[in-house]
Amino acid sequence: MKLYKIFKKNKNIVIGAIHLPPLLGYKGFPGFNIALKNVFADLKALEKGGVDGIIFENNYDFPHKEFVDPAIVSSMTFIGEKLRKATKLPLGISVLWNDYDAALSIAKILNLQFIRIPVFVDKVKTDCGVIKGEPKKVIDFRKLIGAENVALFTDVHVKHSELLSKYDLLTSTKLAIKNKSDAIIITGNWTGDAPDLNQVKNLREKIKNFPILIGSGIDKSNIKNLFKFANGAIVSTSLKSGSEKIGAINVKSYLQRIDKKKVKKLTSSL
Repeated sequence: MKLYKIFKKNKNIVIGAIHLPPLLGYKGFPGFNIALKNVFADLKALEKGGVDGIIFENNYDFPHKEFVDPAIVSSMTFIGEKLRKATKLPLGISVLWNDYDAALSIAKILNLQFIRIPVFVDKVKTDCGVIKGEPKKVIDFRKLIGAENVALFTDVHVKHSELLSKYDLLTSTKLAIKNKSDAIIITGNWTGDAPDLNQVKNLREKIKNFPILIGSGIDKSNIKNLFKFANGAIVSTSLKSGSEKIGAINVKSYLQRIDKKKVKKLTSSL
């Protein structure tokens, strides 16, 4: 199981997400000096708070595109290289909205252990258009560049989208497993919205020991219950300082930093 190989454990895995500011070519890009200052502040808080791994994402590149421009690939490679040198924790990447080619390429170059793919087997409608999962293309490209050791953490019925596929959650999950997903990610409808506990419980019963990660809404109040059935979670929003902005896509600003005390409270509650 790749999950154990990466994190040296199969349960209670907390992956802290670092949300990058708007990157090169996007309105609000603060420059790389400030971007890196923020990244390292978040990394330090996550490490000292006791997470098991890190993932970095281009969350604030609005409007998102299904496949990103070269400027974003360059930006994320540059920042990712600095991150890779700065931490010994397992490190992954998600290139939003669904650029698995870019994510796999960066992962290969920087020796990252995993990527997140929001749309792997489903068909969804998003703010950047309709996105159809192409699992065969993902696997073929991973093989082409010799990145078979990079694990695929794949969402099913992903947040911030309208599901166009006819598959129910279990069918999508089984299809993802069949197409060589290494872990299934379950989310609520939006950032900060946890998936239904019974839904996660039912999925666990159906897919036995296959890895499940929670992809949104984890906090210290629900982590113990959700981790009865999930192997781990990707978490960021509930760990940030300050209040939430109602109606905002990412709920919190990229100016709000990860709070070490909140991370510690989360990890120590397990």
